[in-house]
Amino acid sequence: MRVLVVEDEPYMAEALQAGLRQEAIAADIALDGDRALERVAVNDYDAVVLDRDIPGTHGDEVCAVLVRDHPGTRIIMLTAAGRLRDKVDGFSLGADDYLTKPFALEELVMRLRALARRPATAVDPVLHCGDLRLDPYRREAHRGGRPLRLPRKQFAVLELLMRADGAVVTAETLLEKVWDEHADPFTTAPRVAVSHLRRVLGDPDPIVTVPGVGYRLVDPERER
Repeated sequence: MRVLVVEDEPYMAEALQAGLRQEAIAADIALDGDRALERVAVNDYDAVVLDRDIPGTHGDEVCAVLVRDHPGTRIIMLTAAGRLRDKVDGFSLGADDYLTKPFALEELVMRLRALARRPATAVDPVLHCGDLRLDPYRREAHRGGRPLRLPRKQFAVLELLMRADGAVVTAETLLEKVWDEHADPFTTAPRVAVSHLRRVLGDPDPIVTVPGVGYRLVDPERER
């Protein structure tokens, strides 16, 4: 996932960013509403963690813009107020979820994961491809019953490939979704991560390289 954290308290924003990165979630920061709108205009975010009371453009207006211009982006509203009226207002603006400060990072991560797997129809939260099994919630991956020890970036790359369900994932998409805005667009990091991931997964190799395009994940038994 790639997430934008909109929070006007720098310490809180940086703490959330660091915590999300530990969970293999790429996170950018915006300290005010104006900066948030600039970032969502140029980046494709899966979710926005939006403090309602922020300087510049108010959080309510940021939410309205997201709902209107980026309907695929999930929104979790944050507020220090626990009043029912505030929650009703947030949901009426189009927010997908609501958290009242203070909250546990673990709860935010679980809510983000839940939103990420909320499609038009219900799906199994555990991802499967051949003998590969990946549980984003428990941060566990197995192949043929064998546990896989994957660093955060490799886990995120594998999750993205598995969610693509056999479709090609470009190197640009990997960079966009797994790394953050500070990543060099000319970096070879996605290619290196895929190479390391292949070594961990072992044979037969389930990752197919599509020259000049990207990668896709297959069930080697079906490809024979």
